[in-house]
Amino acid sequence: MRTLEEIAKSFDGVESAYALQAGREIRILVKPGTIDDLGAMRLSKDISKSIEDSMQYPGQIQVTVIRETRAVGFAK
Repeated sequence: MRTLEEIAKSFDGVESAYALQAGREIRILVKPGTIDDLGAMRLSKDISKSIEDSMQYPGQIQVTVIRETRAVGFAK
């Protein structure tokens, strides 16, 4: 699981990565100012390819890239 996280964190724009479900899923949080929507899709494919090339695993691993922007306002 640690290897999955290290692979994901090696890409530019990645803020953090978390392997879940005994390594069957990885969720990657990216910097929204650095990665746009198209870049997030491209990044998920690039990370998937990197995992395929460098790891041996049974079944499949779901790669989810999360690009989140929050806006908060206060009413007084």
